[in-house]
Amino acid sequence: MDTFNNNFSIIFLLICSALSFANAEVQRHQFVIQATPVKRLCNTHNSITVNGMFPGPTLEIRNGDTLEVEVLNKAQYNVTIHWHGVRQMRTGWADGPEFVTQCPIRPGGSYTYRFTIQGQEGTLWWHAHSSWLRATVYGALIIRPRGVSYPFAKPKRETPIILGEWWDANPIDVVREATRTGAAPNVSDAYTVNGQPGDLYKCSSNDTTIVPIDSGETNLLRIINAALNQPLFFTVANHKLTVVGADASYTKPFTTSVLMLGPGQTTDVLIRGDQPPARYYMAGRAYQSAQNAPFDNTTTTAILEYKSAPCPAKNGINAPKPILPSLPAYNDTNTVTAFSRSFRSLGKVQVPTDIDETLFFTVGLGLNSCPPNFPKSRCQGPNGTRFTASMNNVSFVLPQNFSLLQAHQQGIPGVFTTDFPGNPPVQFDYTGNVSRSLFQPTTGTKLYKLKYGSGVQIVIQDTSIVTPENHPIHLHGYDFYIVAEGFGNFDAKKDTSKFNLIDPPLRNTVAVPVNGWAVIRFVADNPGVWLMHCHLDVHITWGLAMAFMVENGFGELQTLQAPPPDLPIC
Repeated sequence: MDTFNNNFSIIFLLICSALSFANAEVQRHQFVIQATPVKRLCNTHNSITVNGMFPGPTLEIRNGDTLEVEVLNKAQYNVTIHWHGVRQMRTGWADGPEFVTQCPIRPGGSYTYRFTIQGQEGTLWWHAHSSWLRATVYGALIIRPRGVSYPFAKPKRETPIILGEWWDANPIDVVREATRTGAAPNVSDAYTVNGQPGDLYKCSSNDTTIVPIDSGETNLLRIINAALNQPLFFTVANHKLTVVGADASYTKPFTTSVLMLGPGQTTDVLIRGDQPPARYYMAGRAYQSAQNAPFDNTTTTAILEYKSAPCPAKNGINAPKPILPSLPAYNDTNTVTAFSRSFRSLGKVQVPTDIDETLFFTVGLGLNSCPPNFPKSRCQGPNGTRFTASMNNVSFVLPQNFSLLQAHQQGIPGVFTTDFPGNPPVQFDYTGNVSRSLFQPTTGTKLYKLKYGSGVQIVIQDTSIVTPENHPIHLHGYDFYIVAEGFGNFDAKKDTSKFNLIDPPLRNTVAVPVNGWAVIRFVADNPGVWLMHCHLDVHITWGLAMAFMVENGFGELQTLQAPPPDLPIC
């Protein structure tokens, strides 16, 4: 009888699960890319937006749902949309990076992104993946569980908190000028919370983002770092934050007073209304790990407002100013390290242990000598050079006539090679005093080939070429386990013993420590061409990227789908 009951229970659960996914929906949206007047810091700019909104629309779906998003390009620039962190199982054509999985959507053109969310819950986001358009073209992508509850008490309310970066200029002009001069681009003029700089900037107080809370309630903040080039600290005055998720994966809860998010990363936190009813600043500002590099040192704020707090606009009452939190020093790497090392998966996970590919990638900046035919005005980097960046000494060059995925799927020759080095071509003291002879990388469109189903381990090693820096490295099409991180040069003999193979966090973007390293593992179970790059857009502009070509496996379910008929052509 017990056997019958057990079998019945299993069958019942399977039926419930099947019915749950049978209720999966197809959600259809239209994104119109257009120039829209946006006024910030006293000035109005014709910013590129989605549907006239800045930030763009928040998409809310459930695990198992399919999204169909028609993108109409009514702007003057080429555009693509990337669904940051979505696994895109067999649907690489919908991933979005320009000239990697598709040619751009030209002005006047359109393309419909179609993909299904499979086994992901939490906070992701979407953004433009063409030039620097993601400075203003971005929004939240919230994935709720289907048929089950959160692994924590249901919050009273949920609020997306999107941290951004604002230039009092056209961001496309900023990057084009940097490309012309070879110098670093101008830094931003403000950071934003949900598109608003906040009270500490000129002409900004009237529109500061307000986040409501009531005494005694527990709310969920879905925090996204959508800044173009800056890792950011985030804190709320007098309140603790309990981290429960990151990059659409649940984590073991831990409590902190400050977060650090690299561009591309998301963090879900619970906040409890346990302070005297008042108005408290939420604040974000730079974590700056690169020495002597200029950066935007301003502070963005929003207001956590208790419902019973005196409202400054009511009845002429002069309510006290919101309470301002203390933030870490701009270069507080110790706080970043303590925060980063607190992340664990919710329970024991299946970390790949059969490793077929053991890779070692250096990441960092570089300097190109001024070409003989360039005037001095085009070589305004240090000592008359031009800035560059690379992985394993290869500065990545995007193709222009075909996308990498199209060339791979159709067997088009001459678009890329598959000789990206699995290890540094030259071994050196990566975090020491590096010879100037190693400052100038080669260029190329080099991919690394992976067999379907192979277990992959990558050591990602920062270098001190030009300057060491915390690099947020994002891998498209995959989540990966961060099994270890540390400082100095990775040493397999002594550092392998530090690997967490029990409950490491599952992420899509890893903040590689300044002057240090991180080790990630994943199984290559998603065929296609997948970009891996630094999510500081200034660095991807300079070539800090590579791509994996994951071969098809056996049968339809291990094979890249055919390209959609409306795929843009170059």
